[in-house]
Amino acid sequence: MITEHALLPVIPGQEDDFELAFSEARPIIASMAGFRKLSLSRSIESPSTYLLLVEWDRLEDHTVGFRQSDQYGNWRALLHHFYDPFPVVEHYEIIL
Repeated sequence: MITEHALLPVIPGQEDDFELAFSEARPIIASMAGFRKLSLSRSIESPSTYLLLVEWDRLEDHTVGFRQSDQYGNWRALLHHFYDPFPVVEHYEIIL
């Protein structure tokens, strides 16, 4: 299992619209092969920043299966215009 980690810097003032769009986008990612679970948290200190954690069976389930799917275009259309700058996404595996 791997965990995808992304800090999502949402354009200030667009947080409510982002959260609504994310609710619409969530079923897209949840339908992907290898998807386990997702959490989206909002920063208390920086309320325009969100923490996205997604658990996948394998790295390729995210990097190939999701990102190269037709559904990724819908995900991108719903969410990517909210970010400034575009988020850095990293993947982690449990070692302990």
